[in-house]
Amino acid sequence: MPDLPQDLRQQLRTAHGRRLEQLVDDYGARLGLPEVRQLLLNPFVTAEALELLANDRRLMAERRVRSAVAGHRRTPPQVALRFVSSLFWRELLEIVVDVRVSAAVRRSAEHYLVQRLPRLTVGEKVSLARRAVGRIARELSLDPTLRILKALLGNPRLVEQDLMPLLTSARSSPRALETVAASERWGHRYEVRRALCGNPQTPARNAVGLLPTLRREDLEPLANQEELGWLVRHRAKQILEEWPADAYRQRVQDIVLADDVRIELDATPRPGDAELRDAIDSAPS
Repeated sequence: MPDLPQDLRQQLRTAHGRRLEQLVDDYGARLGLPEVRQLLLNPFVTAEALELLANDRRLMAERRVRSAVAGHRRTPPQVALRFVSSLFWRELLEIVVDVRVSAAVRRSAEHYLVQRLPRLTVGEKVSLARRAVGRIARELSLDPTLRILKALLGNPRLVEQDLMPLLTSARSSPRALETVAASERWGHRYEVRRALCGNPQTPARNAVGLLPTLRREDLEPLANQEELGWLVRHRAKQILEEWPADAYRQRVQDIVLADDVRIELDATPRPGDAELRDAIDSAPS
């Protein structure tokens, strides 16, 4: 069998159209990883050339080749889907976050990655949380390990909607909700604050500190939400009853979203202020 042409790698990197497909057809059975890498780096690689490569069982036995073919934006979806289930979690993540890849392939990678979550270590989940999107981010937000949640909150791809399962679930831990409330990035967002105030699991000190920042139409249902603790409902009613609709926000001079939430009322005492201060100070965290 003659040797491979000395310039084969260069040809695989630069050839166009039918010429590239011919090279894969002629030498595919003898290509090694260096040649395959050049082919995949070719900006002119075609779906036909990738499909020819994918049909070579010898090459596809190498996981790195399967991963590269499955995650290539020009691989036909029906071809890429054959290999997704065999990839490692990091390779699945690369496919999920690459918007150039077919939506069907990304959904499949997301599905298999979610299935793998229970088998990942805490360290692997922390690494995943830093880049996770969509369903994966939502699943990780419900993990009871705070290290994972803190990594997720710093994820630049995270959006508010990904946090809603955590913020609205009555099974969320108070510590997790307190962590979100204390986040510099997320604690000031209105929808996050509203969801925290409406969750019975949010520590009373945090919820009471956030109530004055809500719109009146969002505050009114909380005053009568039986699932919430007395302190939260009482504070909501106090705001609604004592403060004019257009002025009540001005009473809040300082809301510190941290481990210790402090509310400074205005200088003019109102009925119930002293009792409320005592209740806030004694509320469980």
